[in-house]
Amino acid sequence: MAKPMPPTGSVLDTIGNTPVVQLSHITPPTSAKVYLKLEGYNPTGSYKDRMPRAMIEEVEQRGVLKPGMSVVEVTGGSTGSALAFVCAIKGYNFEVISSPIFAEEKLKTMRAFGANLHLVESASGGHDANLFPEMRKLAAKLNERIGSAGMLKGVARVLKHSFGNARIVALEPTYSPILTKGYTGHHNIDGIGSGAIPPHLDPKMYDEARAYDEKDAREMCRRLAREEGLLVGTSTGLNVLAALKLAEELGPGKVVVTVGCDTGLKYLSGDLFVEKTAVNGD
Repeated sequence: MAKPMPPTGSVLDTIGNTPVVQLSHITPPTSAKVYLKLEGYNPTGSYKDRMPRAMIEEVEQRGVLKPGMSVVEVTGGSTGSALAFVCAIKGYNFEVISSPIFAEEKLKTMRAFGANLHLVESASGGHDANLFPEMRKLAAKLNERIGSAGMLKGVARVLKHSFGNARIVALEPTYSPILTKGYTGHHNIDGIGSGAIPPHLDPKMYDEARAYDEKDAREMCRRLAREEGLLVGTSTGLNVLAALKLAEELGPGKVVVTVGCDTGLKYLSGDLFVEKTAVNGD
């Protein structure tokens, strides 16, 4: 049994130190071992909790962010929830530009923490190349700050330094394969494939980019719930799908580690965990 965390003076101190579990039920015995870091154990349920505290406290220390000022962010959901959480604790007004295409739970979480939401509709009804530029235009009026691919860059830097033979694989949905094929498209996986190459993405930090089908990622989420007892979101489903493919290629004696980006509790109002069944006569 894991030791409980000692009492702390702030809920901010509970960010990080998330558990890592081996996926023993869905990984074939002829494959490499697969481990999943469960970032859904962070306070707002995703790995995005790590960035806002560091970001906010850095600009506080530099004197850029002061009491009475506002924080503005363009976000697909989990970053907004995490920033709203940090701003609530620190007493900052938070203006967030998002879209109704993202999980309803994420938008409600931001509002629960006191954020002011400015929603931009998607012409296609999903993630596409036009959505984030429109969100950025709105954010420009409020002094925007946006970033992405930071986790891949940071993790890759540490692993490449500590394990020189570590192989880093970047992932994206097949419907928006900007890294693998150079074009974007419509998809419904929150948190990735925003329609542009992320500004923090350094091609030197990863060895390969792969694209996987969104339908397979969603099915992997359902498998993880049924077979491993893990409730995760679609980006995690994509990660695990790729991890299992890599584990199969590498074989026994190797290790594949991937990230459980957030908790599946953020997606219960949608159809992620609703399996379609055939109806007699159909």
